[in-house]
Amino acid sequence: MDTLSTLLQSLNFNAEVFFSGKLCGLQVFDEETQGSVLHFLRQGSLSLLTDENHEIKLGPSSVIFIPEGIKHRIRIKQPDDAELVCATVKIPNHQRGLLIEHLPKFICIEVKDDIDLSDTVRRIFEEAFEKRDGRQVMIDRLCDIFMVQLLRFVIDRGLVELGLVSGSTHPGLAPLLKALQKNPDHDWTLEKMAEKTAMSRSKFSALFKQTVGLPPMEYVTELRLSTAKILLKKNRAAGIVANAVGYESASSLARVFKKRFGLTPKQWLKLDSESKSTTR
Repeated sequence: MDTLSTLLQSLNFNAEVFFSGKLCGLQVFDEETQGSVLHFLRQGSLSLLTDENHEIKLGPSSVIFIPEGIKHRIRIKQPDDAELVCATVKIPNHQRGLLIEHLPKFICIEVKDDIDLSDTVRRIFEEAFEKRDGRQVMIDRLCDIFMVQLLRFVIDRGLVELGLVSGSTHPGLAPLLKALQKNPDHDWTLEKMAEKTAMSRSKFSALFKQTVGLPPMEYVTELRLSTAKILLKKNRAAGIVANAVGYESASSLARVFKKRFGLTPKQWLKLDSESKSTTR
């Protein structure tokens, strides 16, 4: 996350809106080799499909960001047309590689989840569907602002949840991700995970990293620690929490927890409680 935070501070990008209006049927979007892609769905519903068998369904006031700009298709099933704003995000090659490395294959967000995102998207839709002077410049700059807010959202929320969205759209990874979430305490190894997906270790590792945004074992660690945080907030004993997320003892959990967050579970819980108290 430190790398992504640093990248956000120095990132140089330029958004260009290339479509705003209604879509129906099946539309093909070719690969964007020089940047990433944003789709803002104002109303209606759609499915986004890729050649790798991903299928992502979006509802009204949703946004999907595709860091790699891969070729994809948008299918509109309902008789009512979907209203979309589509943009490319040009990013210098040396920065784009770092960005893609630290993000999942897709970031899909319902903008009501964040007040800043919601306000910017509302203004993007206003500019897109109202013929006002300076419309193109304004909407492009609003998309630039949205990108900063989106990356901030990613940093604040963490990558595990967002990576799960990407992984759950892939038929080869979705069953494994469900199993990992259901049983983080299992003795997961790279071999066991690859076996569950019926892939070789190398193929599985590459697909998982590309889709989810983290290597498999790093994802397992992040998932276990995220689950541990939830259980700690419920005042569960540290030893019980450790066993529930796959560690032999409270001390084992504490070592991993401190390495990742710089705090022991007890210190983190105290800090979290104090933070909540000051915001009331």
